[in-house]
Amino acid sequence: MLAAALLGVCLGGCAHAADMDPGPAAAVVDDTGGTPAAALRLGYFANLTHSTPIVGLAKGFYAAELGSTTLSTDVFADGPDEMTALLSGQLDAAYVGPSSALSAYVASHGGGLEIVAGAENGGAELVVAPDITSVADLRGKTLADPQLGNTQDIALRYWLQQQGYRTSLQGTGAVDVEPSGNSTTLTLLRTGRIAGAWVPEPWASRLVLDGGGHVLVDECSLWLQGDFATTVLVVRTGYLAAHPQTVRELIEGQLAANSWITANPEQARQLVESRVDALTKVALEPAVLARAWAEESVSNDPIADSLKTELSHAVAVGLMKNTSLSGIYDLTLLDDALTAAGRPAVSADGLGAPS
Repeated sequence: MLAAALLGVCLGGCAHAADMDPGPAAAVVDDTGGTPAAALRLGYFANLTHSTPIVGLAKGFYAAELGSTTLSTDVFADGPDEMTALLSGQLDAAYVGPSSALSAYVASHGGGLEIVAGAENGGAELVVAPDITSVADLRGKTLADPQLGNTQDIALRYWLQQQGYRTSLQGTGAVDVEPSGNSTTLTLLRTGRIAGAWVPEPWASRLVLDGGGHVLVDECSLWLQGDFATTVLVVRTGYLAAHPQTVRELIEGQLAANSWITANPEQARQLVESRVDALTKVALEPAVLARAWAEESVSNDPIADSLKTELSHAVAVGLMKNTSLSGIYDLTLLDDALTAAGRPAVSADGLGAPS
């Protein structure tokens, strides 16, 4: 199965995580029945769609909640590599696109991870060159996305299929699909190597404002009520079982980060911009970042009812086999934290872990 193959080998993005093995946790029993973790290894991306972990780390919200637990991080370029690191035990938790989380869940036969919270919604578009004015203009052209099997790749392939363009897993078809680093898509578009790209923010806005492209598809238009999960928080199943209190503290740090982002949107934007620039070594224009920021929003709700749709899309394009998603969510700790903060709980839409 391709999902397993995509996650079978740890690639370059995993290198640093392997060096951060924290060793065994201290054997002190907490009030949830597990043991507090000595360390937590967290993965995330240098994208605006990962503003939750970027702010949570920069402002110290996670550290404040985790107390004596040592937090280490690793930045990844794409979901499949990050999920390889998680399933191989090199990460304990990660912010990732829902399709990559889904692929990892299927590849591990439902035993590798749990989605424990949402993080970001929206912020993905298909941006194309000026001469592409209709779907018909795409025939014989090449489109880019971050990586085979990631969230944007599945979205692009399924959309193309709906337009009558089938693509092979090798990327060839009536429209070729070429995995490319997000930061390279501007050069590829300008030189005519690609006709467009389905990418997350801020890279979509960069193609519009710096590359002269225009939006052919805003992914929001494809979802009920215009809302879809772009980033979720996943935790390795064994880590969650052993250290539920530590995961609860991680979630509480996220709640604090998202509350601060919501209350301080301009400060948050500037902070995330500076960190993305520093992490990617790609300086983006203020106008690009301002547009990108407006395209996405933080949310603790993983929009669980959309995952069945994500699976059906992945199955339709040949990236996954149909499978049960029962137990892929464990929102117990999130709902406990939300309730304690006086906020409404969120739904797992029947896909929650058995009690």
